[in-house]
Amino acid sequence: MSAWPTPPPYSLVGKHGVSPDFTHDERARFNFLAQLNTHLAAQVVPGNARAYETRVKPAFEAEHGRAPVDRHEVRKAMLRDSYFQTWSALRRSSMELRQQNGREVVLRQLDKLNAKAAALNHQSPQLKLNPDVAIPAYIRKVDFHCMPGGYTTELAADDVSAAANYDIGVFATTGGGLGCFNDGAGLAVAQWMRSRYPDFNPKRILDMGTGAGHTVTAIAQAFPDSEIISVDVAAPMLRFAHARAKSLGVNNITFMQANAENVPLPDADFDVVLTTIFLHETSNLAIRRIMAETHRLLKPGGLSFHLEQPQYAGLPLFEQFMRDWDALYNNEPFWTRMHEMDIEQLMADAGFQRDKMFQDKAEGILDETIFGKPKSDVEDFGRKAAWHLFGVHK
Repeated sequence: MSAWPTPPPYSLVGKHGVSPDFTHDERARFNFLAQLNTHLAAQVVPGNARAYETRVKPAFEAEHGRAPVDRHEVRKAMLRDSYFQTWSALRRSSMELRQQNGREVVLRQLDKLNAKAAALNHQSPQLKLNPDVAIPAYIRKVDFHCMPGGYTTELAADDVSAAANYDIGVFATTGGGLGCFNDGAGLAVAQWMRSRYPDFNPKRILDMGTGAGHTVTAIAQAFPDSEIISVDVAAPMLRFAHARAKSLGVNNITFMQANAENVPLPDADFDVVLTTIFLHETSNLAIRRIMAETHRLLKPGGLSFHLEQPQYAGLPLFEQFMRDWDALYNNEPFWTRMHEMDIEQLMADAGFQRDKMFQDKAEGILDETIFGKPKSDVEDFGRKAAWHLFGVHK
């Protein structure tokens, strides 16, 4: 039995106030891509490890008289193997297809989507856009995970196209693994906070790099009495995130256009400062500035944490190589450097005390509204999955 449940049909994806409409054929394409990605992850990926252990590694050892010493040697050896070549090509193609199909859906109804968002955003004090914010080159010049124009490109007035494309494609990429509202990371964060700090009720929370707002909206729903500020440099993302949150009845978030390297807010202003799936999309210099801002903005006694994939240090070489795929083939140019960093040294350089640092896991949650209840522990992959989390108390 597969450890991955079959993806739910796209018709079960959660709808909100800026959800695009789908034709029958568009929905069918997304169903196909969700099935393809699930098949690649569950059935095809394990064959790479078998290829390495049975063919690639023995051949390397026969040629060099030793085992590979780092993931780079593993990669060079695996690039010769037809199985890895096939899987890698399929995975890259599935991402390109996901972007092409999502973009087609959004552009077909761009004026309508922009108008729906503009109506929800009209004169809201909780959406603070600033056209004078400079978009860093490391964001502006990268089509992250093959998304044309990246996060910041605007095609029209009040544009939300980049965020809408991102929003509808998460289901296909994850096979529904982040839930019907793509908020699995936010639910995991909220569950982790409640579990580790059951008596902690933060008054002010800062979320850096909000993107389309999936994560921060789930956190806001879990902490309805908290005032949340969510910053991002991309106006299309913020317009969409605010409109989406408002349409879902979430009103305790202020979305602010700002660079996380230099947030225009007072020192020691927040009880919690967090990022989720964000730091790997910042440059080597920017991540250090962001961590320094985290220290500046966090109150004494406050909590800061960051949700990411595990650092490479301590992982088997083959796993390091597989995790590095996104950096090499999925337009994630800063992925490698971020996951190579000594994260405790990164926090220490920002001014945090080492004896107050921690590393932990936040368990994923299977969305039973679209998957149903698991029939066995084997099917319960969502609860067994875990995000890597590191942070510090100030």
